[in-house]
Amino acid sequence: MNLTDAKAQFIQSWGIMGSQWGINRTMAQIHALLIIAAHPLTAEEIMEQLSISRGNTNMNVRELIDWGLLQKVIVPGERKEFFTAEKDIWKVATLIMYQRKKRELDPMVKVLNQLSEVEGDKNDADVKAFTETIGNIKKFTGQAEKTLDTMIKAEENWFWSSFLKLFK
Repeated sequence: MNLTDAKAQFIQSWGIMGSQWGINRTMAQIHALLIIAAHPLTAEEIMEQLSISRGNTNMNVRELIDWGLLQKVIVPGERKEFFTAEKDIWKVATLIMYQRKKRELDPMVKVLNQLSEVEGDKNDADVKAFTETIGNIKKFTGQAEKTLDTMIKAEENWFWSSFLKLFK
């Protein structure tokens, strides 16, 4: 497979995978393009290489910057803005986990905390079933939150040594 086809396949695959992280396909494709780029790219180069509009490019680049996955880069002698992606895949995974936690898990924990004090007769079967279920979900999300926080803060070596211990 030649380099052009390999890049196109990677960008398409990363775009599909991105939808699993909770981001749109175009946002993930921009991220993929910049991960594999040998040098920072302008918005115009991103638009051209992915065949997307200026508005779509600008909106998704801003969002990727908010996620911490892209940075603006100053290129001496150039007036245009250039963008580059974080290339350390451990940092990329950590940033994605952080954003998913912030956007998905944290709001659920907030709702569960609000629901944990239901009014009603504690002996009523419906009240009891509801509070037990909410309590179990709250325990699970608490453990998930602790695990994600640990992984987000962990060093790469800790992760890999812990991961490898699972298979011994």
